[in-house]
Amino acid sequence: MPGAWGPLGIKGKIGSGSLGCDTHMLCDLHQAEAVSLLNLCSWLNAGVNVCPLLSQVRVRVHYCGLNFADILACRGLYQEKRTPPFTPGMEFSGTVMETGENVSAVKEGHRVIGVSGISAMAEECIVDEKALWQIPDNVSSEDAAVLPVAYGTAWLALHHRAHLQPRETVLVTAGAGATGLAIIDLAVSVFQAKVIGAAGSDPKCQLILANGASHAVNYSQNSLREQVTALTGGRGVNVAIEAVGGDIFKATLQSLAWEGRIVVMGFAGGKIPSIPANLLLLKNVSAMGVYWGRYQQEDFPLFSSAMSSLLQYCQEGKIHPHIGTVFKLEEVNEAFNHVLQRKSTGKVIISMK
Repeated sequence: MPGAWGPLGIKGKIGSGSLGCDTHMLCDLHQAEAVSLLNLCSWLNAGVNVCPLLSQVRVRVHYCGLNFADILACRGLYQEKRTPPFTPGMEFSGTVMETGENVSAVKEGHRVIGVSGISAMAEECIVDEKALWQIPDNVSSEDAAVLPVAYGTAWLALHHRAHLQPRETVLVTAGAGATGLAIIDLAVSVFQAKVIGAAGSDPKCQLILANGASHAVNYSQNSLREQVTALTGGRGVNVAIEAVGGDIFKATLQSLAWEGRIVVMGFAGGKIPSIPANLLLLKNVSAMGVYWGRYQQEDFPLFSSAMSSLLQYCQEGKIHPHIGTVFKLEEVNEAFNHVLQRKSTGKVIISMK
């Protein structure tokens, strides 16, 4: 297959094996600039150390979740800097192929979800045993691949940070994205809360309503603060999960009820806002952040508990992950563009099959 330039100037190429060895494909970033160069490469079993160490596991990847953090990392803009060359991809579902001799939690043939930091956007990856959780028999590998980042962030934001209670009202900005829909799903189905979703277009608002929100606000056409005030009878919302930043953050902060809680999840709009301290004072509100990846290092028991809880919710049919689009590995450039051009709703995943 000849090299082909993608819409971002990202060049894709599939290499071929030699010497009679098995060949596996991965995405390899060679430089991190304003426009990144992402190649689809091949590597040989004979040319790399594919044997897991004592506590490591080799996994055949079925699906890799695509996150905006992957795109930022490839552009050299992510807060955790990666030095090229590297393979993006921080979450996956797959099947255990081989285990180190000290591994006891999973066995060859087990279906698992995992978090890798980087390296999951490949047909195989090697991760530590504790970064894997077994998928229940009645949960598909596609649905499971959505859980780690989107639902993990949602669970930590609602349960651990905001301490959401039944019958409270939650405002979710960027509500049609992967994490936004996960928050809506968990808030309604698990926490028994009422949700107001917000997004920047009518089709996205329709998707928000279809996934369980009681109300949806198009903040590109209406005042978010005024709409939330009207929908809550002037009381405001108990909890807000905010992912846009800029003016939307300020409007969200102003939409909180007395002793409300706002959780900052990101700045998808590109502008990092300042918090007017007087707004915190007047309503006795709390402002906090949630950064999914840090919990893996700082509080692994909580991180692992989130993964286990989410798999159980999925097994019990309480939550229903929303997959927006599935791309093949050789379509990785199109997948990146799909997200960058704000065409994506729900989770975008990369299929290795």
